[in-house]
Amino acid sequence: LAEEQQFELLIEGLLNNEYGVCDNFFTPEEISGLRENLQTYHQAGQMYPAGVGKNFDFQKNAEIRGDVIYWIDEDSKNAVEALFIEKIERFIAYLNATCYTGINDSEFHYAYYEPKSFYKRHLDQFKSDRGRRFSMVLYLNDNWLEEDGGSLSLYIGDETLSVYPMGGRLVFFKSDETEHEVHAAPNRPRISIAGWLKV
Repeated sequence: LAEEQQFELLIEGLLNNEYGVCDNFFTPEEISGLRENLQTYHQAGQMYPAGVGKNFDFQKNAEIRGDVIYWIDEDSKNAVEALFIEKIERFIAYLNATCYTGINDSEFHYAYYEPKSFYKRHLDQFKSDRGRRFSMVLYLNDNWLEEDGGSLSLYIGDETLSVYPMGGRLVFFKSDETEHEVHAAPNRPRISIAGWLKV
């Protein structure tokens, strides 16, 4: 799909179904480069346990979530990270132009889930900080199969929808409305970039 068609697919999915999904949002080469970055950070011991909550609510709570993360510098000099940030910025510009969302900031991190680790059902919006408007998850897994598990559950109305973490797939939903849950993959790590579009 052309880039604008990808953006439309995400926005239409959000408007019609409360979430958008676009496969191959980045090229296989770009996904491979991002995957290699994550593996480099992980092997170098630069990824740290993620917390739950913000500021004084922040606590490392492995009973709720089990990933380790590495924040992406918005001025990164890494070529593939710069490509990632530039495309996200083009998407924000398109979203603001077509939907008047007023997004003016974003933040993204790599996420590495060990086998059997998970993130229980939650919203991405902090009680103490309403800035996050939209959540985005880009999967970096190589040759993922449904039997590997590790799905993302989205709780929409009375429905539970499952999205499998295929490499190159991007998921887009509202941070303050859509509860979601990351299920464990029993036998292999599950890797992604997760982040938020903010006001």
